[in-house]
Amino acid sequence: MNRAVVIVLDSVGLGALPDAHKYGDEGSFTLKHVAEGVQNFSLPNLQSLGLGNITDIPNLDAEKKPLGSYGMMKEQSPGKDTTTGHWELAGTVLDLPFPVYPKGFPKDLIEEFEARIETKTLGNYPASGTQIIKDLGQEHIDNGYPIVYTSADSVFQIAAHEEVISPEKLYELCEIARELLQGEHGVGRVIARPFVGEFPDFKRTERRKDFSIKPPTPNMLSLIKNNNLDVVGIGKINDIYAGKGVTKSYPTKTNLEGIEKTIDTISEETKGLIMTNLVDFDMLYGHRNDPEGYYKALFEFDTYLPNILASLNDDDLLIITADHGCDPGHPGTDHTREYVPLLVYNNKLKSVDLYTRESFADVGQTITSLLEVGKTPNGSSFADELVR
Repeated sequence: MNRAVVIVLDSVGLGALPDAHKYGDEGSFTLKHVAEGVQNFSLPNLQSLGLGNITDIPNLDAEKKPLGSYGMMKEQSPGKDTTTGHWELAGTVLDLPFPVYPKGFPKDLIEEFEARIETKTLGNYPASGTQIIKDLGQEHIDNGYPIVYTSADSVFQIAAHEEVISPEKLYELCEIARELLQGEHGVGRVIARPFVGEFPDFKRTERRKDFSIKPPTPNMLSLIKNNNLDVVGIGKINDIYAGKGVTKSYPTKTNLEGIEKTIDTISEETKGLIMTNLVDFDMLYGHRNDPEGYYKALFEFDTYLPNILASLNDDDLLIITADHGCDPGHPGTDHTREYVPLLVYNNKLKSVDLYTRESFADVGQTITSLLEVGKTPNGSSFADELVR
């Protein structure tokens, strides 16, 4: 194999993990609740790969002869956020979760941040991104103070109106926050959240930018890059891994743009890894409890899946998976701690049941094994199971 193509369907979970009760996520099941929340649920191409063979989903039948291999994976790392899930896919299993701040950030931390940026801030409490700009947006316009907030995830978010604080200046504020937020306060991501409009019709823009904490190495990306192979990140991948191990990055604004860029990149003469994050499932629909929108995004991906398969070479391995859940049918608007799907395809390989893998890190270990670039710190390769 010369190349792996990993597509992360951000938040497409397959049911609560055994420890989901520790997170308040008992009963969560993103894909099942999406299927139950819409009419005429159908994902024929994902079904043909074996998605319906993994577990019971309404209107998603098991195939007698699926095109791909199939299974699901547990998350070993504590937590349920994007960074944790992606890091584990690449071979990093965390001992401790990234810090979260259900009561807002400590006073001394905010005071230090304000001293560094030489202005006061607003907010400092957990909130929906759309709600907090509705609540504080006009005050921010009046006094120019940036809005700081968090969520159930390990994030330090800064919102600002683009006509009050330019996106470029907002990114500078985020870089200062990222430098400050290390050690015990080393949140997974600092996120710039620009918005526009007039009260009460504020709207967040596509100029969001993530500033992630740097991942430990070695991991899948660093091993591939250090062997002089390509590591192409599409969507949020470059941000999630803080640019470490990525040789080329293509940020995207929508799932469709990410899908099309993935197909285009597969057609190029690259060797190594193409890794894509499709975030609309999570960002636009899971967090907003919108099963209809979630399904439309899934159906869009399913519609383009044959084009993705057709673009693959004989020595390409496609892996479709996820990083956590975000169940639109579960109480609240936060991520949910769930199993994630594992679909593996190469037109020369037979379909096998990969069962339940003990860690997301099995993905990274398998890819580095097949590319012969070394071993990641965690995970068990399923490469031998694919060729038996």
